[in-house]
Formats: sequence, structure tokens, C-alpha cells
Amino acid sequence: METVISASICPQCGFSASVKFTDCPRCGIVIDKYLRLQQERGPASDPSPKNRAVEASVDEDLDSLWSWDTFQAVVLHVPEVVNPIAFGGRALLFLGLLILGGRFMLSPLDFDVFSGFLHAINLPFHEAGHLVFRLFGDFITSLGGTLGQILMPTICMGAFLLQTRDPFAGSVGLWWVGQNFMDIGPYINDAQAGVMPLLGGNTGQSSPYGFHDWEYLLTETGLIRYDHTIALLSHGLGCLLMATALVWGGYLLWEQYHRLDSGPHGSP
Repeated sequence: METVISASICPQCGFSASVKFTDCPRCGIVIDKYLRLQQERGPASDPSPKNRAVEASVDEDLDSLWSWDTFQAVVLHVPEVVNPIAFGGRALLFLGLLILGGRFMLSPLDFDVFSGFLHAINLPFHEAGHLVFRLFGDFITSLGGTLGQILMPTICMGAFLLQTRDPFAGSVGLWWVGQNFMDIGPYINDAQAGVMPLLGGNTGQSSPYGFHDWEYLLTETGLIRYDHTIALLSHGLGCLLMATALVWGGYLLWEQYHRLDSGPHGSP
């Protein structure tokens, strides 16, 4: 009578159980067939159960990292009890972003984006981007202004989500990312025309080659004739990100509304 081999630790994936099994519940191998095959191949090809267990643990960690529960915990987290005063502040901020976002999304590409207060906030990060990326050559230096504008709100969004665990603030960060794509749109759209006023009172037409970032970037890549199309894509992506941020923030506020503290003093 042939002996059926069983095990409590799978020799292939490292799965362990309190009782012995003949077929691994995780990877599905038949234990005795697997061991015979490894014996025929020789000891050099027999993987270590310990290493398999480590690999399986890493796979489980990766699975949990991208699980729906993890997504909810990071992106849709709402405290059990919400302070009414803090909620009121978030609601007012959301209303302002909704109104301002609607204005941006409905504005044409040729509107004067540089006259807005948000451009004054974005501009330092744009100029800092040129300085940070200047080590990587002229092309990346010119692109660095745009990268600086996009990276700063993206970093803020990541910090709100992963460090402070404040997804509503994260939605504001995403809104800001979208607004920066809209802020870049008119600049790209001006690449051929060169009539938009730049820093120092220059325009693309009056300044030396390379001063207008997107004239230089699109000329160097041979895409200058597509400046309007690329500008529309930038504006459209900004609209999509901004709308996503508003839906995200609105959902969080709705959930927070149902968890408002009803006590006399609220809860921090």
C-alpha cells in the first residue's frame, strides 16, 4: 500500500497549519508528488520552506497594501465622532472650493490665469522647481517649473493621507493639483503666440529663446504645433482631478455629518 505523505508546512509556498494536509490549501500542490519531483531533480532545486514562507509573507503584505480595507482606511477614513466646529470649517472650505472650482472649469484657455490669487501661490513653487531641477540640464530646468507646481500639492496630499490621516485635507490637495494643471494650460496655449506677459514684463515674443518654458519645451520636442491640443489636455486633466476632489471631499463631509458629536461641548 502506497504511503500518502502529508505535512503541516507547505514545502513550496511555506503555508503552515495546525493540522497536517496532503494538498496545500494556498498553492494547491499535492505534497507527496511535489516532494518526489524535487527528489528526482536533486537537492539543489528544492526550495527552502523558510524562504517560501518569507516570500509568502511578503505577498500577503502586498495584497493587504492594495486591499479595499486599506484603501478605505487611507482615503475614506472618517472619525467615529466629529467635532461640529471643525466640520463647519470644512464645509465652508468645501463651498469655497466648489464655487472657485466651477469658475476654473468653465473658464476658457485664454483667460488671464496670472491675475488670480492662486497663481500667486503657485508661482513660488514654479520658480523653485527651476532651481531644484537645474542640475539636470536645460530641458529639465525648463520643465522643472511645471514639475514644481505639480509636485508640491501632490506631496501635501500624500502627507495629509499618510501622516495626518486626514483624507478631507487630502481631497483639498488633489483639488490643488487639478488647479495647477489648469494654471499651466494657458501657459502651454501661449507657446506659439508668445503674447502672455511673463515675469519681468517680457513676453514670449520679446524674450530670448528659452525664457518661455513651454515655447522652449515644445520646440525642442517638435510638438510646438500641438500647443493648443496639449493645453486642452492639461486643462481637461485639471477639470477631472478637481471634479474628483470635490466628489471625494463631498462624500467625506456627508459621512462626517452623520457622525457629528451631539454632546454639549463637542469632541476633539
